[in-house]
Amino acid sequence: MSINTQFALGVHLLTLLAALAPETLSSDAMAESADANPVQVRRVLGRFRHAGLVTSKPGVGGGSQLIKDPATITLGDVWRIVHGDDRVLGSYTGAPDCPVGRSIDSWVTEIDRRARHAIEDELDKTTIAELVDRANAGPREGLRRP
Repeated sequence: MSINTQFALGVHLLTLLAALAPETLSSDAMAESADANPVQVRRVLGRFRHAGLVTSKPGVGGGSQLIKDPATITLGDVWRIVHGDDRVLGSYTGAPDCPVGRSIDSWVTEIDRRARHAIEDELDKTTIAELVDRANAGPREGLRRP
């Protein structure tokens, strides 16, 4: 079973962009900071661009820049942008001739809906700006350009 790391990567990217705003950062610089593949970084940034959080300029000297106030971006927003309508608990369909198999997906779907709501409620309590503040108050000298 694989773990989707796009949420954590997205939070990292937005926190980095917010901390260094109004600078423009290349996907390679952000990938280095996140210890991630630049292709994955660009994929997540594409979702943020589509959602109106960042703007990007392609090519040499290009990069991405945060265009929305980080105090208005919650981790719940990041979760919804990255995961879309994906189920939290996954999907499973049992054998149609089994009483449990016929019903398991609808049972798990209801539990999934409640779990997703609880996750989003919790994530909506924290903003990107709060994470920037935490990072700057950390043991290092604050955030610097990668």
